[in-house]
Amino acid sequence: PILHLFKDDYVTWGTDSEAIPLLKDNLFIYRLMALDFLTLQQLEHEYFDTVINLEKIPGICALMKKIEAWKKFGFRLDPRTGEVKPHDKAFEALVVSSDPEAKKQNQKTHQELLFEMLGEKWKGEEPILGYRPKSQEIFDVALNTQIGAKWPTKSWPLEFWDKTEELLQKEGFKVTRQDKQNPKILSDLYLYMEWVNSSKLIISNDSLGLHLGIVLKKKVLGLFGPTPHKEVYFYGRGKAMLPQPIPDCLPCFEPSCQKKDICMRDITPERVVNEVRELLTKN
Repeated sequence: PILHLFKDDYVTWGTDSEAIPLLKDNLFIYRLMALDFLTLQQLEHEYFDTVINLEKIPGICALMKKIEAWKKFGFRLDPRTGEVKPHDKAFEALVVSSDPEAKKQNQKTHQELLFEMLGEKWKGEEPILGYRPKSQEIFDVALNTQIGAKWPTKSWPLEFWDKTEELLQKEGFKVTRQDKQNPKILSDLYLYMEWVNSSKLIISNDSLGLHLGIVLKKKVLGLFGPTPHKEVYFYGRGKAMLPQPIPDCLPCFEPSCQKKDICMRDITPERVVNEVRELLTKN
């Protein structure tokens, strides 16, 4: 969404090569670059009016220091300690992202924090996606069942996905399910975006599919447990669902449950199906 602030500028955007499909063909990115060794060498010898670093990876923060620019925002590297430090307007964003207690108390969305890092105020601007999916909406509901191996506690139990699929189909909804697709869809970001776009509504763990659903203006039900739902803004097209009752430990940010239980089990398929019904009957 911060691209809205730079629509009249020549924007160079550097990112990991795997993320290129999310940014390719964006009308507001003049030059898109994968951050490999040669690209990093090139950027060190270029001059910019503004440099923004949203990464807290020390090597990327070190690059921030080497690039000449009139203004710099985001995160930098302290050359004396090797620690990641904020430029003045990014202090809150760094605290929220690195201090679990501050993250629990945070009431701001990602968008608010991003804009404040640049000294601006977020006014509801939406993310801008360059890719234009060709798929049509042929399903009512997409079940985005997969998560990365890094954070297994975010996962909704498999039997809950099964039950939700069964209940939705009994009510006559057309359902598509991520873990029943051709494996190519999960390894090709373009195909994955096409799959997300093929449904009116997506049910998802806190994962890439949830954010793509929001960007593609789908109705979205996000299932949240160990990660903070307040940072995610649904633009009036969806909502976050939490365990009921809400445990005192949430959000815990833990990759494994310290209480020998999985809070995600307290989001029932019946509740989810009720929310689907309500969202799909809304204009």
